[in-house]
Amino acid sequence: MVTDPGWHALGGLDARVFLAINHAGGGWLWDRLALAGSAVGDHALYPVYAAAALALALKRPGWLSAQAVLAFLLAYLIDAAAVAAIKPWLNAPRPLSVLGPQQVHVLGAAQYWHGFPSGHSAFAWTIAAALWPGAHWVLRIALLLCAVWVAWSRIAVGAHFPLDVVAGALLGVLAAMLAARLLRLAGYPRR
Repeated sequence: MVTDPGWHALGGLDARVFLAINHAGGGWLWDRLALAGSAVGDHALYPVYAAAALALALKRPGWLSAQAVLAFLLAYLIDAAAVAAIKPWLNAPRPLSVLGPQQVHVLGAAQYWHGFPSGHSAFAWTIAAALWPGAHWVLRIALLLCAVWVAWSRIAVGAHFPLDVVAGALLGVLAAMLAARLLRLAGYPRR
């Protein structure tokens, strides 16, 4: 278990970037956008997103392929398993436990540990990366903007350092790539 607050500090760069983003805004609109981005990236919404993706693929196959939806369903399982294994094993500190309440603008519940990687960011990037190959260009832009929004929000609400968010994004993309690879090995053609 890693408990040293400086284990991923990058010479203080991670904390400086965190503070710049976390303190960049403020006010009602900024806070609501940050909270909404975090809500959008909640793993509990997986059934909703899976159902919406499947419905879109069935109704408008030109907008989203069924194979992309299958990749998303599998990628989510990979992502969820990886995040569930890594977070407690590393038990990395969150900004609030490293920098203290006087420096961190916290929106929502205060969180102190299990910071690496960001599960919200991993989930958002899993969705974007898994659906990307079979998505219409308009949907691709929406997926990318949503993933970036969720990643930004986790820093803005004071829940994660930038490195946590980037690691979550990479984990999500890797989960999607692994899912696509497994589907090809199972006989689904590459699209």
